[in-house]
Amino acid sequence: MTDRPRRGHTADAPFWRSKTLEQLSPDEWESLCDGCGRCCLIKLEDEDTGEVYHTDIGCTLLDGIGCRCRDYPRRQKRVPDCVRLTPETVRALPWLPPTCAYRLVRDGLDLYPWHPLVSGRKASVHEAGISVRGRLAGNEEEFSADELPDRIVDWPGACPGERS
Repeated sequence: MTDRPRRGHTADAPFWRSKTLEQLSPDEWESLCDGCGRCCLIKLEDEDTGEVYHTDIGCTLLDGIGCRCRDYPRRQKRVPDCVRLTPETVRALPWLPPTCAYRLVRDGLDLYPWHPLVSGRKASVHEAGISVRGRLAGNEEEFSADELPDRIVDWPGACPGERS
């Protein structure tokens, strides 16, 4: 993983450098999501080891082009096992991608230059090749449970500049 600079704690620093996850306003929290869609990939957990593997299959609500949830306000009603990110879950989840802004803030690291809050452009996450755009095999309703192990991929755990 490429090391990110530690965030600074100056008065004029952007909120993601000067606040903890718990200190973020709801708007700041939502803006941390870069729209990569990696957390919305179907994951498999090895029951013996607890290791989590990402697949190239999206949640039924994941829009593979926009890389966002198609029904974000009602996602947990429509997909009961959808994980709602909170400061507590961000601290506990081992499978958040290494590029995830919530994880970076949690770990006291700065955001990547392609993050929309840094670049000022929503498309930068796609242009940098970070998002799931063009990488999904499909959504979960298109695959049987038996097919899932054949869809395991490594790229959701890759950082910019690494081979995926």
